[in-house]
Amino acid sequence: MELKVAGMSLTDNKLNNDSLQAVDPEIYSSITDEQKRQQDNLIMIASENLVSKAVIEAQGSVLTNKYAEGYAGARYYGGCYFVDQVESLACSRAREVFMAEHANVQPHSGTSANMAVFLAMLQPGDRILGMDLSHGGHLTHGSKVNISGRYYQSFSYRVDPDTCMLDLEAVRHTAREIEPKLIIAGASSYPRLIDFEGFAVIAREIGAILLVDMAHTAGLVACGLHPNPVACADIVTATTHKTFRGPRGGMIFCRQKHARAIDQAVFPGLQGGPLMHIIAAKAVAFKEAQLPGYRTYQENVLENASVLAEALSGLGFTLVTGGTDTHLVLVDLRNKNISGMEAEKVLEDVGIVTNKNVIPYDPRGANNPSGIRLGTPTLTSRGMAPAQLREIAVLIEETITCRHNSRHLDKIRQRVRNLCLHYPAY
Repeated sequence: MELKVAGMSLTDNKLNNDSLQAVDPEIYSSITDEQKRQQDNLIMIASENLVSKAVIEAQGSVLTNKYAEGYAGARYYGGCYFVDQVESLACSRAREVFMAEHANVQPHSGTSANMAVFLAMLQPGDRILGMDLSHGGHLTHGSKVNISGRYYQSFSYRVDPDTCMLDLEAVRHTAREIEPKLIIAGASSYPRLIDFEGFAVIAREIGAILLVDMAHTAGLVACGLHPNPVACADIVTATTHKTFRGPRGGMIFCRQKHARAIDQAVFPGLQGGPLMHIIAAKAVAFKEAQLPGYRTYQENVLENASVLAEALSGLGFTLVTGGTDTHLVLVDLRNKNISGMEAEKVLEDVGIVTNKNVIPYDPRGANNPSGIRLGTPTLTSRGMAPAQLREIAVLIEETITCRHNSRHLDKIRQRVRNLCLHYPAY
């Protein structure tokens, strides 16, 4: 018996080992197109990065074939000897990089990592306090459209209306007023350092659990360029992509006293079999974070972000908080008479990929906000330096200013293309 698929025959009991291009030309074409898009555009989305070929190789390995429910040494399937080695290496490297007592590397994403913490530490209806989504927080920090805001009583703290900076005294006042069981520190579009120790003091004062979500800054934390919340928080979650420059996925760090509860929340509480090929890629990324060049890379990410912020400010752009301490820059476009959505579209049209983003106290709302968020991890991974970031700032300004001049946009598009050619993605 033969099964006909897309003009090919798949004989019973025989694995088809043809190339992706032969088996599925449509998917092959989409992947090829995406690879070209990443090469031909300046990717400035703060939550994206380029992984190494070693990470890609591990992620595309035969480990995807293995079911491994449970944890190393305590699986529900046989044949887990080698995947146990992989996960044990990933966990030990993660603990070493972040100086943590316990690490769980199985969460499929930062969101699932946060959900595991809620499942482990809270009951439905418990109170949580997190950063307002429109002020830089994340959906999973209590947004009403997310499970974190539907299953728990969620409250939020905001940034100062004048400086757009976090005010710990205001956070303390809110925490004392609502007495949450869990406080969340961390952000997705806040460009400044966060005083994690200050949050820990507030949490201790009211007897709350402190969860720090360092998804965006994990790479900076890994080499000591950003405060390490593992030392002061009860639990820390993060992603392995973004600044960390690993595969897409999540991880959780906690004190040993919470280890059993966290592990049981991840499995069997929320997930089944772990993605062993992704865990292998995480292990590779953890090893890369221990190499000498990794800190230099992260230093360059920060320098490029600082230069970008300074250049944009000099070109008349308004920056939320006036600058950045991290890898991202949040731009308030109101004085440029353009919305974040329109800016995102016209910039992408010339090959500069950003994302529209709300700004604190945004009068426009989330669907068509007043700002854009810019990040430097991907450009830095391509080898770009301050000179290129200054040039890109000029290209952004010219694109927005001359957005109705198609001839000028063509010239900008060519300048973007030249930068991409000189700094290949791979």
